[in-house]
Amino acid sequence: MAEVTAQARIEAPAEKVWDRLTDFTSYGEWNATHTAFPHGGPQTLEVGATYEENMKLMGFPAEVTWTVRELEPGRLLDIAGKGPMGVSLEMRYALTPDGGATALRIDGTFTGAAVSLMAGKLKDSANAALNESLRKLAGLVT
Repeated sequence: MAEVTAQARIEAPAEKVWDRLTDFTSYGEWNATHTAFPHGGPQTLEVGATYEENMKLMGFPAEVTWTVRELEPGRLLDIAGKGPMGVSLEMRYALTPDGGATALRIDGTFTGAAVSLMAGKLKDSANAALNESLRKLAGLVT
C-alpha cells in the first residue's frame, strides 16, 4: 500500500475552489495525472455515480473506473477507483473554509499486488503530482 497526502491554503472561497475542483470539463487544466475522460467525465456528481478517467502516473498510462463514495458539496469529495493490474485507488478531497481562503487537503491510497512492488516510487510520484495539482488549482481560482 502507498498513502499520499498533499495540502494547501488557497486564497479563494471554498465555493470557488469546489466549483473548479468539480468542473470536469477543465479537469486537465489543474490535475497533473489526468489525460482524458474517455466518455466525457461524470454526467452527475452524486454518491454512487461512476466514470472512467485516463491517467498517467510514473510515466505509465492507466484507465481508472471511479465511483463516488461520499459527497458533501463544497466540502468533501471521496472517490474509489479500480485500475489496471488489480490496483485500487482512493482519493479524498476535503475543503475547509478559512476566512476568505480555503484549506484543501487531498489524501490518496493505492493498494494491490502491483503497488507493493513499487510503493516507494509510486508514493514519490503521486506526492509530486498532487502538489503540482494543488499549485495549478490555486493559480486558476486566485
